[in-house]
Amino acid sequence: MSDPLVTDTPQNQQHLQNLKGPQNQQHPQVQQNPHDRQDPNTLIAEVAVIGGGAGGLAASIVLARSLRSVVVIDAGSPRNAPSAHAHNVLGQEGINPLELVAKGRREAEEYGVRFVDATVVSAEHTQQVTQESEAVGFILETSFGVSIEAKRVVIATGLTDVLPDIPGLSDGWGETVIHCPYCHGYEVRGERIGVIGTTAMSYHQAMLFSQLSDRVTFIRHDAPEPDEAQTRMLESLGITYVDAAVEAVVRTDSGTDVTLRSHTSSAAPRGNEAGATAENETMTVGALAVGPYFRANSEIYEQLGGTVADHPSGMGSSIPAEATGATDVPGVWAVGNSADISAMVVASATSGVLVGAQINAEFIMSSVPS
Repeated sequence: MSDPLVTDTPQNQQHLQNLKGPQNQQHPQVQQNPHDRQDPNTLIAEVAVIGGGAGGLAASIVLARSLRSVVVIDAGSPRNAPSAHAHNVLGQEGINPLELVAKGRREAEEYGVRFVDATVVSAEHTQQVTQESEAVGFILETSFGVSIEAKRVVIATGLTDVLPDIPGLSDGWGETVIHCPYCHGYEVRGERIGVIGTTAMSYHQAMLFSQLSDRVTFIRHDAPEPDEAQTRMLESLGITYVDAAVEAVVRTDSGTDVTLRSHTSSAAPRGNEAGATAENETMTVGALAVGPYFRANSEIYEQLGGTVADHPSGMGSSIPAEATGATDVPGVWAVGNSADISAMVVASATSGVLVGAQINAEFIMSSVPS
């Protein structure tokens, strides 16, 4: 899929409406700032945050609490919208992801953060950037016709989960089709779980899910054939191995039907449980685990001269950033899944807090004569 999926449930649709605000306005609601020009279509801020998920909101709140002027540009389509619940969020366990973001947005607004309900369609430097000068600046053009001028930019656009091109697979994404044992594994504990191989890391994924169920089947699909160590791991953990590709996935009242096509006509499963043994057979599971390609939403970063990096595992791409969140592009910072494909909600928020503090400190230090 090219874009994150959003489930069409009344609860999630209401949360999305709350995020996007009133829709009958010529321009999004934005709080005017003394630094803004008379032009209502141009906002001026010290920091522009692109993306209003956990990382972007956390950065904006830290900056606003340090009395910095901040504008957040967000279209209200967070990556985890397909999921009904967010887990491992201390004090907010099981909260709907859209509700969590809506609460964070209200908190940011209380500190004076301004929001533009739109996407950023283009970005450019407004001042020449040199290694000898910190006088950087940016202008962002949005899909709503509002321009933002800022001294610093925080990229909090996250990533897109690109699923294998298997008919029906995306229908259960975030519910019966999952990828993270820590985010959703508890909810499918004890069920028959099928792990669809996409890369060599899929064997590691199967290993983790074996802690949650003794009925795990590894379907090789596009993953390389197991080496000796991987074969030993599958056998010792009782994980069934099926050397087949997934042809289609269909959700039913009794589970999820997976149609398989054997890689070899004589292929047979290895492990502790019978599975599909012949060509074009179907197996039924309670949940499917699959490793998507985690593609960084890096278009704006690249417009500003940045280059994304492939993850060493081959599982995705990200914006290279230092531990502080600073990128190779002066004045541009990255938080959350934009810079770390493994970051969960709390980790993304943590990176936002760190980046907000670093930017504030940088502003202060730049005002001190050398």
